[in-house]
Amino acid sequence: MALSMSQLSVGDHRETTLVEDLTRTQIVQYAGSSGDYNPLHTDEVFATQVAGYPSVFAHGMLTMGITARLLTDWVGDGRLLRYGVRFVKQVWPGDTLLGRAEVTAIRETEDGPVADIAVETRNHNGDLVLSGSASARLDP
Repeated sequence: MALSMSQLSVGDHRETTLVEDLTRTQIVQYAGSSGDYNPLHTDEVFATQVAGYPSVFAHGMLTMGITARLLTDWVGDGRLLRYGVRFVKQVWPGDTLLGRAEVTAIRETEDGPVADIAVETRNHNGDLVLSGSASARLDP
């Protein structure tokens, strides 16, 4: 269901658990669906012994996609006009990710009302792993 302009105010926010205990299987499944088989994400030996990381880690785009669900669940499918993020920290197997979205502005455009939304995702330790923003079309 799409939101109307009268249903949102600046400062309104949503928080949710995006994923609990991210698994290596989920990371490899994302590699398969995206076609991104970079060994940093799929090969434990390469990630640890060659690249020096403690483990494989999630694709940034996996984190971005998981976070996008928070937005579409809130504003409705097909409503996002813009969505951009910055990957701040790696996401590891076992991480639980918590997402937060907050309306920063509601504005009128020639195509109708739009909500600007700040987005962030944190891991179970409270570390920021993704920050960004989105704009979503609202019903009048």
